[in-house]
Amino acid sequence: MNNSVKVLFFANLREKTGVRETIIEFQNGATIADIKALLLEMYPSLKTSIDSIIVAMNHEFAFDENLVVNGAEIAIFPPVSGGSKESKFPTFVDIVVDEININWILEKITVKTTGAASIFTGIVRRETIRKIPHKTDMLEYEAYRDMAVMKMIQIANEMRTHWSDVEGVALVQRTGKLNPGMISVVIACTSSHRDSGIFDAAKFGIDRLKEIVPIWKKEVSVEGEVWIEGDYYPHRGE
Repeated sequence: MNNSVKVLFFANLREKTGVRETIIEFQNGATIADIKALLLEMYPSLKTSIDSIIVAMNHEFAFDENLVVNGAEIAIFPPVSGGSKESKFPTFVDIVVDEININWILEKITVKTTGAASIFTGIVRRETIRKIPHKTDMLEYEAYRDMAVMKMIQIANEMRTHWSDVEGVALVQRTGKLNPGMISVVIACTSSHRDSGIFDAAKFGIDRLKEIVPIWKKEVSVEGEVWIEGDYYPHRGE
C-alpha cells in the first residue's frame, strides 16, 4: 500500500478529531467515499458529522465517487458559514489577519474610467435580534486559505459574467479573533457609472462567498463557544 494523501481538518471537525492534519494510506482505486470510511475508523468522533461534511481534493470540491489521487491534499470541513474569465480590469482577493483598510482596497480596483463603487462591509455584531436573540463577545474566523483564494477569484469572474459593465472587483476576508464592531469582510466592485449593476454584483459577491468559500466562524459568548455552519452544499463544477 504505497498510496497516501494528506488530510486537513477545519473548524469543528478539527476540534472533534483533535488534529489539524494526518496522513492516510489507501489502496489503488480508492474513492473519496473510501477515504471518508477510513477517517471514520480513525476518528469515531466524526460519526455525527460524516454524512454532512464537504470534501475538497487539491483545492477543488470532491464527491464520493471521485477517485483519490496519490499524494493529493484532501480537506474536510463543514458547510461554509459560504474556469477563469480573463479581464482587463483589476481583481484583488486576499485573506488577512490585520485590520481591513477599505480605502486601500478601493485604490486596488479603481481605474481611469471608474466613476462609481459599491462596497459591502461585514461587521461583527454585538447583539443579534433575528431568530434567537443573543449577544456576542467575539468571533473567531478560520479559512482554508489556498482554496479560499481560488474560490474568491472564481466569484470575481462570476460577478463579471453576470454584470459585464463591472470593472474592478475585490473580495477580502479577515481571519482570527475579531471583537464586535470590527470589519470582517469587504466585497467591492467598481464601474464607470452607478447604474451598471454594481449594487447587485456586490450583494451577489457576499452571498456567493458564504456559499462556496471555505471560511468558518466560531461565536464566543458568555453562554459558550459554537461553530456557525451554513446549509449550502456545493454542486459539481462549482
